[in-house]
Amino acid sequence: MIVRFCNNFTIINFLYLSKQPTHPVAVRFLAYIALEKRYSAHTVAAYGQDLYQFFEYLQAQYDGIPELSAISHLHIRSWLAALMAEQQQARTVNRKISALKSFFKYTVRQGLVLQTPMVKVTAPKISRRLPGFIDEKGMQAVEDNRSMRRGQEDLPIFADDLEGQTHRLIFELLYHTGIRLSELINLQERHVDAANLTIKVLGKGNKERIIPISRELLQQVQAYSARKRKELEELAAGVLIVNHRNGRKLYSKYVYNVVNGYLSEHQITTITRKSPHVLRHTFATHLTNNGADINAIKELLGHSSLAATQVYTHNTIEKLKDVFKQAHPKA
Repeated sequence: MIVRFCNNFTIINFLYLSKQPTHPVAVRFLAYIALEKRYSAHTVAAYGQDLYQFFEYLQAQYDGIPELSAISHLHIRSWLAALMAEQQQARTVNRKISALKSFFKYTVRQGLVLQTPMVKVTAPKISRRLPGFIDEKGMQAVEDNRSMRRGQEDLPIFADDLEGQTHRLIFELLYHTGIRLSELINLQERHVDAANLTIKVLGKGNKERIIPISRELLQQVQAYSARKRKELEELAAGVLIVNHRNGRKLYSKYVYNVVNGYLSEHQITTITRKSPHVLRHTFATHLTNNGADINAIKELLGHSSLAATQVYTHNTIEKLKDVFKQAHPKA
């Protein structure tokens, strides 16, 4: 499967060998979620792989892929059991179930089947892991541009050049706004509203949301924009943050390496996972710990349901437990 982009539309070309048992309706479904539902390229690719594996399993187990109307919950349960036997993680299995649910809903809407077989399929439970976050001391070190590595406390984290300014703005935007990695990469200069101190973000499913920013962050954005124009000969049209070497749009691995590298090198945090998403968790956790309304946090994060946001209340409870243990004489 090849996913490529043209004029901001995802155009999918599925190049399968003849022996690969992918159903043609699956190809139409993936085109539908990419072009009409505007799912991310990552989700489309993941769903495509899940559907390919499902139909490959049917081909192998039943000597051919049954008609869509003949596929029952028993076929699906059999496949899921095989995945669990391979010790697939529950989270991965649930994503595959999500792919099948979306696919069969599509077939019902298209009139290809009368009822989705997924109504009798139950997803395995996932033990919810509390999201890791950086404490306020660590983020203050980033704000103050000072290392937390022992013996190097007087050394700056970010250099005073275009590379350092680019990397610092990546941190500032991720922490001050809680945006996702993909949202950061796709930020446009026109999305920054200097008059109202806001930025416009296009989230999952092209859902738009407005996030307030501080005047200090706005000044950083403006200073960075002026400097990149001065020092780079070519710039990706309209893109806010660009590669400091060639002026091109950033890619995910670049941002991941930047965040992971600085957090590790300067010992900003002791948590194991040091991805850009940790800064999103940190944004939400710090807001929660300082009394922000959970519905407001939900809107800032762009969550579709409150359930996804409520995980941050658990971090607050853990903090309260620590305070209780330290302060209460009977704890």
